[in-house]
Parts: sequence; C-alpha cells; structure tokens
Amino acid sequence: MTKNVLNSFFVGRALAQSLNDKLGETLTHTLSELGKINAEQGEKLRNFTQEVIERAARETANAGGNTTTVAPNGQTVDIQETIDELRSEIARLRAEIQRHRHQS
Repeated sequence: MTKNVLNSFFVGRALAQSLNDKLGETLTHTLSELGKINAEQGEKLRNFTQEVIERAARETANAGGNTTTVAPNGQTVDIQETIDELRSEIARLRAEIQRHRHQS
C-alpha cells in the first residue's frame, strides 16, 4: 500500500509540473502573439498617418496657390482679396477709433 501512495504522489507531482510547463509555454506564446499584433497595429497606424500627410502635401501642391473658392450662394470668391479688404477695413476702423479718442 505504501508503494501505491508513493507512486500516486509522483504521478500527481509529474502531472502538476507538466501542467505548469504547458501553462508557461501557452502564456509565453500568447504574450508573444499580442506583442506582434501590437507592433503590427503601430506600424499600420504610422503608415496610415504618413499616407494622410503625403496626400495632404500633394493636394496642397496641386492647389498651387489658388485662393478662390465658391461661396454658398454659388459665386466665386477670391479669399486673398477678401482678407485684404478685411485688413483694410480693420485699419480704417482703428484710425477712426484713434481720431475719436483724440477728439474726446
């Protein structure tokens, strides 16, 4: 009977060690795969970001300084001309404010 108990002990011990080894291998493999997936996703994100930046650069180069746009009413508007007019209006209003301050 002592031999059966001793034999069962060693079988149980061998089973526990084997399960521990398999669990360790599985965990290592799983973590390795997760690391690969994470690296691939990072690379895909970098590639996507680079593609967006390159596309924006191409579209900017193709625009070639074109400053006209279409207003909601369908008329074309020169943006630079509008900006210049607004700057002129601001300068005129500043001069008017200064004149008003000096008269008061």
